[in-house]
Amino acid sequence: MSVHDFSVLKSSGEEVSLESYKGNVLLIVNTATKCGLAPQFRGLEKLHQKYKNQGLAVLGFPSNEFLNQEPVSDEQMEETCELNFGVTFPLFAKINVKGNAAHPLYKFLKTEKKGFLSSEIKWNFTKFLVDKGGKVVERYGPTVVPEKIEEDIQKLLD
Repeated sequence: MSVHDFSVLKSSGEEVSLESYKGNVLLIVNTATKCGLAPQFRGLEKLHQKYKNQGLAVLGFPSNEFLNQEPVSDEQMEETCELNFGVTFPLFAKINVKGNAAHPLYKFLKTEKKGFLSSEIKWNFTKFLVDKGGKVVERYGPTVVPEKIEEDIQKLLD
């Protein structure tokens, strides 16, 4: 199995197969606009802008599972990300990322790369780096800023 075996929903409700990202390095992030870590949207967007033409795709998955920090509709969330943080990378429909109700993609990601002490997602802005073949190669905690991931992304793009 690989990340490419999963489908997700756009905020419009349209289904997207992650197979369409085959050949791209992926940075998959669970996000929340009302989180104290939301300024990381800017760093994620910088990575997106700098490397999108070299094959990086930043994919945002909003979740409202951590202290109600994404309480708005998908449309409002996208608008907030665009207006407040300049986000142009894809943001998908809100999903669950923890527990039994987690989206199958996140169940897979957590199985492939466990976090510190546990496989559960502990907070917003947990990041997974995926190679061009869909293999999860690294997991970064919420406080790891996007800039600290850049060198790992460059290695996978080369």
